[in-house]
Amino acid sequence: MSSAFSLAVKPCVAGSHGGKSWRRRGGARAEVVVAPKKRASTQKVPELSNQGIPHTDLHVREIVKRQSDGNKSAMLDLCQKPQFHPMFLEEAYDKCRNICAEYAKTFYLGTLLMTEERQKAIWAIYVWCRRTDELVDGPNASYMSSAVLDRWEERLHDIFDGRPYDILDAALTHTIHNFPLDIKPFKDMIEGMRMDTKIFRYANFQELHLYCYYVAGTVGLMTVPVMGIAPESHVSTQSIYNSALNLGIGNQLTNILRDVGEDSLRGRVYLPQDELGQFGLCDGDIFSRKVSDRWRDFMKQQITRARFYFNQAEEGASQLDKASRWPVWTSLLLYRKILDAIEENDYDNLTKRAYVGRTKKLLMLPLAYSRAQSATHLRLSGIKFLGF
Repeated sequence: MSSAFSLAVKPCVAGSHGGKSWRRRGGARAEVVVAPKKRASTQKVPELSNQGIPHTDLHVREIVKRQSDGNKSAMLDLCQKPQFHPMFLEEAYDKCRNICAEYAKTFYLGTLLMTEERQKAIWAIYVWCRRTDELVDGPNASYMSSAVLDRWEERLHDIFDGRPYDILDAALTHTIHNFPLDIKPFKDMIEGMRMDTKIFRYANFQELHLYCYYVAGTVGLMTVPVMGIAPESHVSTQSIYNSALNLGIGNQLTNILRDVGEDSLRGRVYLPQDELGQFGLCDGDIFSRKVSDRWRDFMKQQITRARFYFNQAEEGASQLDKASRWPVWTSLLLYRKILDAIEENDYDNLTKRAYVGRTKKLLMLPLAYSRAQSATHLRLSGIKFLGF
């Protein structure tokens, strides 16, 4: 969710994204309006669908297959393992660790129980994702162009081919040779950045779900091979990947709900246009920054959907290797608290930004640790996952 694109308050608009098929409601029209008789408040609040893009359309199964342990050697045959001096590698991973510790403090603390090799890999992946996001949402975002993203994708191929551009890239190159990572989730994230440079509205939840997959669901697919799956798990590998993807979707939906007001100042609305219409809302209601009962009803349904994706992610989080679960559970609980904060603000995410204070974050760590270490979740293998 980026760009310095700005837009003044406008009347309601309808249509699809990308500047196509937009229709503005405007112009005064003389007509007699007969007010209906007042009734008791029995109007049914629309229920929103949780159905996004089918995982088959996202080719998740193919990614899972390529990232399975049995295919690791085949993937490594595609490029020769680069030779880095041990001190150079140590410095590369130290830089990644410092960036993660500075910008994702709570998540970083959660990584400290992981094995050293997994810690380093997670830090390297985090740094690449952060640098990718900053291309369109960082201090130099005003210089963003399709050419910049094309070059970034070429650089990604160089990383996977063992030709890193800088020391931070080198950490990811080394990680790729230690874990069976497929390039597609990384390329898909770059595609999400492309969407952010040219799409400012989403016609429906399917379109928004695809965007959420690109910019956040992909992170789950990148990290499962590093986190590892518990040897005692009886859940299918595919289900665990689906769960990881759903955690990313839930996180991004939460980011969107938290940042509605800030995004509107840049002319961006990351909410399904058709669902706004179902509640009698439109872009103008967002740009006016007024919280109405309709808005509250709308936000309640959006929050319910985000929680649905977190619920789908829970079981998979408990199927990961025991030493890797803490940061995942930390993320789950933290983002749920953001949704709680929106509710505590009386659903005013137009003029207020929901956040979780430092004290609450620190208090959450022991709870996340307890959830992560609990073996009871592993016995609940009959639960269904959202795999579409």
